[in-house]
Amino acid sequence: MIGHRRRRRHVRPAEEMNITAFMNLMVILVPFLLITAVFSRVAILELTLPSDAAAEPSPEQGLQLEITVRGDQIEVADSGSTPLVISNTASGYDLKTLSVALRSVKERFPEHTAATLLMEQDISYDTLVQVMDTVRVARGVQAGAVVKAELFPDISIGDAPGTAGGGA
Repeated sequence: MIGHRRRRRHVRPAEEMNITAFMNLMVILVPFLLITAVFSRVAILELTLPSDAAAEPSPEQGLQLEITVRGDQIEVADSGSTPLVISNTASGYDLKTLSVALRSVKERFPEHTAATLLMEQDISYDTLVQVMDTVRVARGVQAGAVVKAELFPDISIGDAPGTAGGGA
């Protein structure tokens, strides 16, 4: 028999993993995600839902401000009282008149910060945001600059009750 020659296999050393491309991706992705997370947090408004206890006003509770948005008007009232009706204009909801009405309520109740916003089912989300902005902050012009005054920043939202005429 012919002698066996042993062949040695060349053992290659393990190559190092090249993670340069991955590191480049992380350098770009991490700051982008951090910046995006900050902006998404700014866009959130904190709301509260009305509780069963809030549905039954008591004399010691004081003002129970309710703003009801209907298809053709906005109603502003203390819970259970006769509402101030603000009819729509040709261009939509009259948010300027709503702001003036809320400013007069704020002058009478300066420490009060809560309001309940009641919406009919078919009201658009854009309208909801515009009314919420009007309820939270009053904007005015003073010495050529826009001035913001806090009105009722603690907003609860809910469904509007049906109208006396059998509406929603």
